[in-house]
Amino acid sequence: MKSFSVTEKGVYTSRIVCRRNVLHSALPQALGGRKAFVFSDERVWGLYGKRVLRALGEGNVHTMPAGEAHKTPETLFSLLAAMAQAGMHRSDVLVCLGGGVVGDVGGLAAALYMRGIACIQVPTTLLAQVDSSVGGKTAVDFCGIKNLVGAFHQPALVLADPAFFKTLPAREVRCGLGEIVKHAALSAPLFDKLEANAERLTDLAFLADIVPENIAFKADVVRRDAREAGLRKCLNLGHTTAHAYELLDGTLSHGEYVLIGTYIEAEIAAARGGDAEYLARLRALCRAVLGTFPSLPAAADAARVACLDKKNTRQGRVVLTVPFRRGEFRLMELSAGEYEGELSRIGRTL
Repeated sequence: MKSFSVTEKGVYTSRIVCRRNVLHSALPQALGGRKAFVFSDERVWGLYGKRVLRALGEGNVHTMPAGEAHKTPETLFSLLAAMAQAGMHRSDVLVCLGGGVVGDVGGLAAALYMRGIACIQVPTTLLAQVDSSVGGKTAVDFCGIKNLVGAFHQPALVLADPAFFKTLPAREVRCGLGEIVKHAALSAPLFDKLEANAERLTDLAFLADIVPENIAFKADVVRRDAREAGLRKCLNLGHTTAHAYELLDGTLSHGEYVLIGTYIEAEIAAARGGDAEYLARLRALCRAVLGTFPSLPAAADAARVACLDKKNTRQGRVVLTVPFRRGEFRLMELSAGEYEGELSRIGRTL
């Protein structure tokens, strides 16, 4: 078992535990007799629902359809209505069992209900374990913009169990590896470990080993900058481009778009003074995980959507968090025209 904590301004806010058999032992222990309301998606509940009910003995359950398309205000308010109908009180706990969508929607519901109740995240996907469940960012998509409406709400506890990986399809593993590669672009030790194990990236034993290191890396970033005032912006690496293509296309997983975004933004950085040799190795790592590059929407459309990203500081400008050198990132601001030109140039090489 490995355990980490995340603090905000010196106040304890969240504990992260990596261990096996969380549904049978860790979750009931964490509740400590408090009333639980479980939120999941239909697919995950079909896989693990009986185990949760056996472990908890009782508790209300609300499920949502699986998928990013349902990360909406309607899903959020359906959950809030179910919580209210169940008579949840401020001392009760919302348990989010599922991937990043469940964690984001459930975390936001916990932030809003009675102005904030405790939330326990039980991430069942690789991506959710290494990224979205850690750090307290919660949101739903709104008006065609990803994560436009949200709040910071640290979970009281995150329970990460590698046993969940056994039920993940290959695409979900690749999705999680997208965020792992992003972390490696920010952390030299993680980059070295991925390069040294390039032939084992989808091996479940390797993933179980590297997940705690990824969680520790992100937890340290969040501990130092919980509200994204500075350092935490590094975790947006590759995401401006990823979100643009994800909103336009939507046929791939979030992590696959992150791999594409990291690849493209590494190429942009290389053309603007970044370490060309290192950035070529990082792009090779992205390709090793992604496989064949898919067809992408038109550069003009991607630039238009990227201009709407909430990370931008001025209208008509695009802010990127790019890898620059080994273990080093930069914030880079381009005009919409410059960004479109780079997407067109890079697209011709893919």
